[in-house]
Amino acid sequence: MRPASGTMERGVSSSSSGLSSPRSFQPHSGQYLEKFFLDQLKDIYYAEQKIIQGLQQMQEAATTDQLKEAFEDHAYQTQRHCRRLEKIFEILGQRAEGKKCEAIEGILKEAKTIIDETEEDTMTRDAALIMAAQKVEHYEIASYGGLVQMAITMGQYEVAEILDRTLIEEEDTDLLLTEIAECEINVMAEFEGISEEQGEMEEEGSEEEEGEEGSGIESENAEENETR
Repeated sequence: MRPASGTMERGVSSSSSGLSSPRSFQPHSGQYLEKFFLDQLKDIYYAEQKIIQGLQQMQEAATTDQLKEAFEDHAYQTQRHCRRLEKIFEILGQRAEGKKCEAIEGILKEAKTIIDETEEDTMTRDAALIMAAQKVEHYEIASYGGLVQMAITMGQYEVAEILDRTLIEEEDTDLLLTEIAECEINVMAEFEGISEEQGEMEEEGSEEEEGEEGSGIESENAEENETR
């Protein structure tokens, strides 16, 4: 896993901008970017709250302790992300509120379908859950990445630094999920179902052999009766 990069390396620090205080934030003044930025803050705030619920469901459905722990840790991390967003609303002088995010609703609905359609206590389910969780992560990464750059553009450097801390954590979580999948789960999932198929084939072959043996015995008995 790569080390988390600091906000200074991303050029987000307010000290590097030469501005000691942020610009005023007035989304209702007719400035389109500020209005859109606030709209997207509400979107991701709603999404984070829904993600906490989704992670709890994924944790309960996961097979391995390692993945269960990863989902549990990320749920706690997501709660911290919500608190950061509330801090940002406060900095901007806005009320913390969410706006329904259709994108995250769809992604989490797909995750539930994955749980319903995969076998319980299998590595295949874990592999599928990791894919579902990474879809969540990629949505968050795209959202926070865009918000960071917009905040910088608007001169909201403190807000940008807070958002960037969350972005770094989302990227690291995505990498962690990839490592969990590649190190064990995907490999083990590949062979699931093969032993069961072989067992069924062997059972069918055994039944056919027994049937042939039975037919042979019946034929022998019939021949003996004819001879008599």
